[in-house]
Amino acid sequence: MGRRGDVHARWERTRTWGGANPWAVDAGIALLVQAAMTMPFVVPRPPELEPATWTAYGLTTLTVVPLVWRRRAPVAVLLAILATSTLYILAVDGPGQPLPYTGLVIVYTVALHSPPRKRLATAGLMLVAVPASVWLNTRSARELTFSLFVFGAAYVFGRLQDARQRAHLVEAERAAARERARIAREMHDILSHAVSLMVVQAEAGPVAVRTAPERAEAAFEAISETGREAMTQLRQMLGLLREGSEGAPPREPQPDLSGIPALVERVRSGGPPVAYTTEGGVRALPAATGASAYRIVQEALTNVVRHADARRAEVRLAHADGVLHVTVTDDGRGPAVAGARGSGGHGLTGIRERAAAHGGTATAGPGPDGRGFEVRVLLPVPSTAEAGR
Repeated sequence: MGRRGDVHARWERTRTWGGANPWAVDAGIALLVQAAMTMPFVVPRPPELEPATWTAYGLTTLTVVPLVWRRRAPVAVLLAILATSTLYILAVDGPGQPLPYTGLVIVYTVALHSPPRKRLATAGLMLVAVPASVWLNTRSARELTFSLFVFGAAYVFGRLQDARQRAHLVEAERAAARERARIAREMHDILSHAVSLMVVQAEAGPVAVRTAPERAEAAFEAISETGREAMTQLRQMLGLLREGSEGAPPREPQPDLSGIPALVERVRSGGPPVAYTTEGGVRALPAATGASAYRIVQEALTNVVRHADARRAEVRLAHADGVLHVTVTDDGRGPAVAGARGSGGHGLTGIRERAAAHGGTATAGPGPDGRGFEVRVLLPVPSTAEAGR
């Protein structure tokens, strides 16, 4: 597995280098074609044939050289190759080639890089040029059939490669859109949670200043701590956007279940009392699952602070075989404000999207005995072996 991964990594590095250095790639292809064209010149010719001349070899080289510009002017290169190949057939008695290497390369290139009108013109030109070349050479139906087949195959391979590249481009754009949506959702959760807590704490501050100065000091410290935590997480999200650019900050680990106690404490300091309990055998989760569980709890508690008008809330994590149950319950106004909890932003929709991204489910509705509100999320947790694949 490791060896296959190394080969794949080297291949990807080679592809990246080739994309950044097209001139070098085209020059390498021209050298390979020249090597193939040289073979008949180094193989002894039958005694009844004249020895191969340097003139003939020079014409083969003249046929190959235009391939260096094959991607920049494919149709012009095609015409140049047709002209030099015709001159080779008519003017010199040089060795024949088992395959029309230069013609196949340029037809493939035209099919891959040229617009439809030029591709159509090239196809028409080849339908004339191939029979003419066969007539000048052997005039055999066998050669004509073979030549039409190989040139047709080169054209088809070029079109298939173009379709493949377009599919990869579309998939890359979709992946980028998914990543932008994920980062937007993360930033929404961070800002919504931090601002909600800071607003609650700031609203309580003036009252505390008049009645209990020590509580006012604690509220301001909580505002400061919440702001610093939000700034740290926002810098992390912005670092993801800048990743790969010069001067980008180092990646920091995403929050996970170990951060939930601190999250609960921050909510408790500026909002209703929040209880935190865990059940079952706690074990390490994959990074993505742990981060999603943290964000789900964060969003649910943010909704409690903003909408529930609750006296208390509870976060409960239950670990079972292959499943993590996340439950956030409050004793507030209940389903009457369920719409508010999901409106004006991502809200409950964001929680459902996070759960679905891991093959899980999320439901929300009345709490126990019909009182308050409860968010229930089930997240499948892969085994350690599956997570490492």
